[in-house]
Amino acid sequence: MLYRILGLLFLASVSMAVPRPNVLFIAIDDLNDWIGCLNGHPQALTPNMDRLAKRGVLFRNAHCAAPACSPSRAAVFTGLMPQNNGVWANRQPKLEKKYRDPFLLPMSFKAAGYRTLGTGKLLHSKGKAAFEDYFRTEQRWSPITKDAANYTKDELPSKGTDQPRHIVRHRNQTYILPLNRMPSDRRPIESGGESFDWGPWDAPDSDFGDTLITDWAIEKLRQPTDEPLFLGVGFYRPHQPLYAPTRFFDRFRNDPGKLPPILRNDLDDLSSIAKQWALEPITSGAHSTVVKFKQWRSAIEAYLACVTYVDHEIGRLLDTLDRSTYADNTVVVLWSDHGWQLGEKEHWGKWTGWERSTRVPLIIVPPKHAAFAKDKVCDDPVNLIDLYPTLVELCRVPAPKHQFDGRSLVPNLKQPSRLTGRTSLTMFNPGNCSLRTDRWRYIQYNEGSEELYDLKDDPNEWHNLAAKPKYAETKRGLAKRLSERLATLQGQ
Repeated sequence: MLYRILGLLFLASVSMAVPRPNVLFIAIDDLNDWIGCLNGHPQALTPNMDRLAKRGVLFRNAHCAAPACSPSRAAVFTGLMPQNNGVWANRQPKLEKKYRDPFLLPMSFKAAGYRTLGTGKLLHSKGKAAFEDYFRTEQRWSPITKDAANYTKDELPSKGTDQPRHIVRHRNQTYILPLNRMPSDRRPIESGGESFDWGPWDAPDSDFGDTLITDWAIEKLRQPTDEPLFLGVGFYRPHQPLYAPTRFFDRFRNDPGKLPPILRNDLDDLSSIAKQWALEPITSGAHSTVVKFKQWRSAIEAYLACVTYVDHEIGRLLDTLDRSTYADNTVVVLWSDHGWQLGEKEHWGKWTGWERSTRVPLIIVPPKHAAFAKDKVCDDPVNLIDLYPTLVELCRVPAPKHQFDGRSLVPNLKQPSRLTGRTSLTMFNPGNCSLRTDRWRYIQYNEGSEELYDLKDDPNEWHNLAAKPKYAETKRGLAKRLSERLATLQGQ
């Protein structure tokens, strides 16, 4: 109540001549840089994300605070790194006790007089409680859940169950799951099943959860309100299982999916702990299984198909925004919670400190009247932890009482080409850190081993320079910067 009163008092001091902007906050699950404007894959087809980038600033060197869904999203919505919000992994749904009721991002906007709406996958925990109105629907197993009678809660349509083969009938079509016919790599089988599967479904878009959340968000954009609007829309694809309507797979019939560039024996210059991070199927399946069952190309096609499907839904959302009363005064933020590896360094999934896992698409579009850059790129290393302080500054919303671990990107929006010398930190479990500059990546593991990559000359991170005397000074300098960055977090 106190925050609400303070927010209203703040509103009274704001000039009514320049109304505060609305916010369209678009999150995409597990999306790496395979979008057209980032040139991450030659077959990426994302016309709607690309046109959004032309409206504002595309951050080409953006990274997550943690390369897994729950800790990354917790960092975005609290403005705090994992060691300060306590969320290190997906199986930690509660925020640390010292922040029992953190002032989550939409809560700050609600206290400042915004109408806050959310749908889809935004937070692993407290997602519904963070918004005034929240619409949730099945996204993970769609479109299978349209035929819920075909399976039970204890026997999900996944190869990770005790009975790995499932027959599902959907719209007069019969499907044998898993579609990729691969066995599970994860043992013991986890509750709820494992979803390392991919393939097309001969079903309309309306059978998929990401279409349903777009429909809901579109209806909200068509309803003008007296208050400014904060609308969060969380798309699930391209999270696995990589299911999408058949039409998004059709283009690969004459143009098969192209495998990502790899280096044979890429892991030879890594420590034993780094090899373990690469090879263990912690967040997905094993590369050896994908190769054995000749499914690598099919997985690439499915991932790209899912990305294009989500891009299509984003296009519907943007078209509605452009025709709405919110069109001229809305900040649009598009981000992904972390990257995704599809065989690079023999790894599938996230949860590593390498570029493929930490790098994310990030696009910020200012309101049409704002004097910020448009159709520009920023190569400064930034982090998703910077989004909270950026949005409260852009929208003139009072910041929460805790100190942010990131810093506002408003200066980057004004001068995108300016390099500030900042670094971006990603943490994966206590003691494992990855530091990114405008050129270098330095990784430090909790048992002391290190990696160093020159992203200018080695964008695929094939050559670990940490043991080479020529780069000893560079490594020491980055290790010092990492230590200093960690010290600022411990001071919170």
